Amino acid sequence: MKKEVSVQIDRKQEVRADMMLLLITLFWGVSYYLMNVSLTELSTFTLNAYRFLGAFAVAVAGTFPKMRHISGETFFAGIAVGVALSFVYTGATLGVQYTTLSNSAFLCSTTVFFTPILDFLFFRRKPSRKIIVAVILCIAGISLMTLKEDFSFNMAHLKGDLFSLGCGFAYAVDIVITSRAVRNARVEPYQMGVISLGACGAIMLVMALATEMPLAHPHTAFVWGAVIFLSLFCTGIAFIVQPIAQQYTEASHVGIIFSLEPVFAGVTAFFLAHEVLTVRGYIGEALMIFALLYMEIDFGGAKLNRRRKG
Repeated sequence: MKKEVSVQIDRKQEVRADMMLLLITLFWGVSYYLMNVSLTELSTFTLNAYRFLGAFAVAVAGTFPKMRHISGETFFAGIAVGVALSFVYTGATLGVQYTTLSNSAFLCSTTVFFTPILDFLFFRRKPSRKIIVAVILCIAGISLMTLKEDFSFNMAHLKGDLFSLGCGFAYAVDIVITSRAVRNARVEPYQMGVISLGACGAIMLVMALATEMPLAHPHTAFVWGAVIFLSLFCTGIAFIVQPIAQQYTEASHVGIIFSLEPVFAGVTAFFLAHEVLTVRGYIGEALMIFALLYMEIDFGGAKLNRRRKG
């Protein structure tokens, strides 16, 4: 019989966790540019196999003692997250190839819309008025940044749009699975994060062997650098830190923070690809930053009481 353990999390812990997730989002914003660079020499599943298996190998080698004595709950939670991630990154990588970067960034960021819905369906947690306002502001900001002047999608890139939309939904599923798992006292978040990397990498490798033989490898130092950065920072650090941070914040917070990905992608494109946003785009960025600040402001200073099942 599982026992319940009362866990009290104060506002400082939640803000600290949200800032960790914000750093992850910065890495993912940079990853759009790096994926484009890497795909000039690698195929979809091969790139993702390098990313996830490389991150898994470094994580295990660097912290091997911490990976001993893995509980069954931790192992199966890591596998579930890894399966969800395989759908996320299949959608994201194919989306970048078959649609515009702006459409892909917007549709991958629909996680902010799907997360509160799934959170309610799975946990029966009704989003607060504050979360609802922040979600609306984020969706408005993303739309201003990425859609056409008449707020329509580019139908010529429908295939890529659908892959990107699938990515947004799959990542909302990943967030909800992670949120549920880390509230189980017998699930160790770090171990779960590492296992998820290995599971996703194994799935990507099988897909690469089945569809992309012979496997390619980077030919230039620049692409090698892009793949290594994707593997270590955008994958390894990101997906290990995420479950640790999610112990101390709400799934809806995570979705809103991750919606800032197009903002960081736009900044990266400005400095590295010399792309300049329209006035609408800058207004959209401002709205999304305001939404994050609004969500983080503690008007009442109240502490959060959570229950974890052990």
